[in-house]
Amino acid sequence: MFKTIKNAWSIPDLRRKILFTLLIVVIFRIGSVIPVPFLNMDALAHVMGNAQGVDDTLVGYLNTLSGGAFSNATIFAMGITPYINSSIIMQLLCVAIPPLERLSKEGEEGRKKIAAITRYVTVGLGLIQGTAYFFFLKNTFDNQAPADGSWTPTYLPIAKYTEGFSMWFAAIVIILAFTAGTALIMWLGEQINKNGIGNGISILLFAGIIARLPYTVNLLSQYWNLGGQGSTQYYIFVPLWIVLFLAVIWFITFMQDAERRIPIQYAKRVVGRKMYGGQSTHLPIKVALGGVMPIIFASSILSIPSTIQMFTQPKEGFWKAFFDAFSTRGWLYAVLYFVLILAFAYFYTTIQYNPVEMANNLKQNNGTIPGIRPGRPTADFIAKILSRITLIGALFLSVIALLPILYSDFTGLYGLSMGGTSVIIIVGVALDTAKQLESQMMMRHYKGFLD
Repeated sequence: MFKTIKNAWSIPDLRRKILFTLLIVVIFRIGSVIPVPFLNMDALAHVMGNAQGVDDTLVGYLNTLSGGAFSNATIFAMGITPYINSSIIMQLLCVAIPPLERLSKEGEEGRKKIAAITRYVTVGLGLIQGTAYFFFLKNTFDNQAPADGSWTPTYLPIAKYTEGFSMWFAAIVIILAFTAGTALIMWLGEQINKNGIGNGISILLFAGIIARLPYTVNLLSQYWNLGGQGSTQYYIFVPLWIVLFLAVIWFITFMQDAERRIPIQYAKRVVGRKMYGGQSTHLPIKVALGGVMPIIFASSILSIPSTIQMFTQPKEGFWKAFFDAFSTRGWLYAVLYFVLILAFAYFYTTIQYNPVEMANNLKQNNGTIPGIRPGRPTADFIAKILSRITLIGALFLSVIALLPILYSDFTGLYGLSMGGTSVIIIVGVALDTAKQLESQMMMRHYKGFLD
């Protein structure tokens, strides 16, 4: 990958694209440290002090995806999560709603309309999540305020904006600032797609997660120091975490490129005085068909109870027990996470790959799978292969997603922000970006050769 970047840097056009992409990333990181108005940052730091880990709480998960912006309530606090959720919703709706399905098949114009709808949905989700975050902060401040009144203010905005019209004005400004930050992040990602190296939203997500790496290193050093204070088990758990982290990176890299190749034989055909076909090739099917999407789907579904809890925050009774059951440290969460990853892996494969259409395309091009008759038997064979490959890929995703949770529960190393989802995103984006740079260098190579 480093060799690819070095070669791309030597090409003036690609060097400009790389520099533009780095500029957008810098702007993204600057926006991630600018807080919204009317907030008491000392009180905010007190509330967020224990909500840092990706696998510990929903707050920690969102905080990692936003590069720490969520815990600091900055203008980019919502991160790109609303855009990811919007894209997921639109993918599902394009399958479920016939007019949207027809629109998605209308070529470039249809894709532009779908992209415009996705932007509107993103802004709407940013508004909803910004409102939820505001009430989460306000309710948390109210619940944690000392009874003797020694900690003021007890509300989200600073003291003189806590009552009447001033409070509502402050709330509107804060929520709109979060929503505007969501729209700005989406625009920055599109600028990378137009003028940078591409893959804009993924690169911003990559940058946000990488920005949490110093925090993870610092937390590991703190656990290591605990070993010198009598907790000698951390002298084993910390190095073991590093080894597992590197092993997971290698495993993800291996699985990203793993594929099942179905042999294809094309029949010979005569057109005029020339003979075409007769060659043998293969149909590649990647093991990780859905990439990180099944994990994102599962995480989005399981975050619904926590999102509702952010609004209500019940202190006792049935609803408190209900929401506690969905805690990310509980066994129910792990079981549901595993089941949902499997379910969404099969679902995502179903909407992305159509064995009947693949079989028909082979038949129209005089292609056959050796030993399998064309038509329905070919479609059934491809469907069986897809089912087996999807199961392997889903189990791979489940292990990667659950390993940090199980390791934290076993060792007590909570709060580490490099969870399974984060590592998959980092490795996947790095590999995709390297391949994109390679393809752009290849295009320029052929262009120079033809000129």
